[in-house]
Amino acid sequence: MPQTNFLVRAAKQGDVIALNQLVKQWQKRIYNFAYKYFGDYDMAMDVTQKTFISMSKNLGGLKDESSFKPWLYRIASNYCHEEVRRQSKRWVLPFMKVSSKDDQKDISNTSSNHRSEDPEKVLGNEELKYLLKKALATLPEEQRMVVIMKEYEGLKIREIAEAMDISENTVKSRLYYALGSLKKLLDQWNITKETVHYEI
Repeated sequence: MPQTNFLVRAAKQGDVIALNQLVKQWQKRIYNFAYKYFGDYDMAMDVTQKTFISMSKNLGGLKDESSFKPWLYRIASNYCHEEVRRQSKRWVLPFMKVSSKDDQKDISNTSSNHRSEDPEKVLGNEELKYLLKKALATLPEEQRMVVIMKEYEGLKIREIAEAMDISENTVKSRLYYALGSLKKLLDQWNITKETVHYEI
């Protein structure tokens, strides 16, 4: 992203307008990333705020402007991990709350009724969004992070490896096992990639 590189260079030189533009350009993406991870508005906002505070303080230490994207996601993912550790001893994270019987709907009927509909409309169905979030919540933390970065945020394998400070092979391995687990679980619920327009 040439524009991002230009803004990063300018912000590193003390250009406040460029810094604010970077925040404006990336704030929504980082929030969406954190929200996909937690499923909770307040926690996502908290991680987003901390991420950009850290970005502002440490941007001068970023040597390669082209690495800004994975660098920013590394900051965000670190704060997500920190929040998990902080909360794990106190209460169950929102995406791991056990749903009530009222939430347990007939999933097989739902999926079969929607198969002939436009996939994009089906994806917008709140129940399917809830089920995908519920499925993601079953994954180990590191696998869930990789799936969100790759499938929702569109990061490349190389960028994920850089963001998480792991090898590309480790990224591929985590993604392989994560998508396999998701497919197995969604198959049990009679939900296919055609139903949700989601590549598994």
